[in-house]
Amino acid sequence: MGSVWTDIPPLNSQAQERLGYPTQKPETLLERVISASSNEGDTVLDPFCGCGTAVSVAQRLGRRWVGIDITHLAITLIKHRLKDAFGDDVAKSYETVGEPVSLFDAETLALQDRYQFQWWAVGLVGARPTPKEQKKGADKGIDGRLYFHDEAFKKADKTKQVILSVKSGHLKATDVRDLRGVLDREKAEIGVLIALEEPSGPMRTEAASVGFYDSPGWGRKHPRLQILTIAELLAGKSIDMPPIRQTSTTFKKAPRAKKAQAPQARLPFDVEEE
Repeated sequence: MGSVWTDIPPLNSQAQERLGYPTQKPETLLERVISASSNEGDTVLDPFCGCGTAVSVAQRLGRRWVGIDITHLAITLIKHRLKDAFGDDVAKSYETVGEPVSLFDAETLALQDRYQFQWWAVGLVGARPTPKEQKKGADKGIDGRLYFHDEAFKKADKTKQVILSVKSGHLKATDVRDLRGVLDREKAEIGVLIALEEPSGPMRTEAASVGFYDSPGWGRKHPRLQILTIAELLAGKSIDMPPIRQTSTTFKKAPRAKKAQAPQARLPFDVEEE
């Protein structure tokens, strides 16, 4: 193999592993780099890991790894990528450092950077902002979305959505009314207000007055407007919506990991072990 590689094409917009990250590299490229420069059990460091291609390939090739990124958007995307590629148990094999794990941590993040707080908060429910909603100040009352299907027994299975609004500051009664307006404007099935503060009784009453979404596929009712606090989400509470296996989040799913096809490459100066 020479020093100029022309046999690995860049990812096109239709590539199966494309996750919507602008600078995403092909896994084939990172597989070659990691295989040629390390052995199983070695540690791979990617200090600007973006959507986690190096991390995912290192996991597949049996390397230890450290991935670093400055945004909670990237960290959430990488966690979902690993889960899609290796299954739920992969989360037991690594530790996430730097994410809020308590209400105090969440309050600190909100004070430091409210946009990072918003992106972290929507990640708690398995979502992330669309590219348009990642632009600061351009969300129009929406900080994230989830998409789902629940008409499995009908011929026309329409894609439906849950819209998410995050409030890191003082919670007001108008926040509930505003989300109700966005819910109607977007013709969404469910709206969720994620709040750092505990809502008042009248706020919860107003949210309940919006009524229910009837799931045709499951025959269940789900509140159309829900309020979830960060404390509740950290404690394990989730959105009341159709079963998660019927949903499709705003993350494009990474393909299931396959074992590397090529044997471990050797560098010219490798020394044979006795």
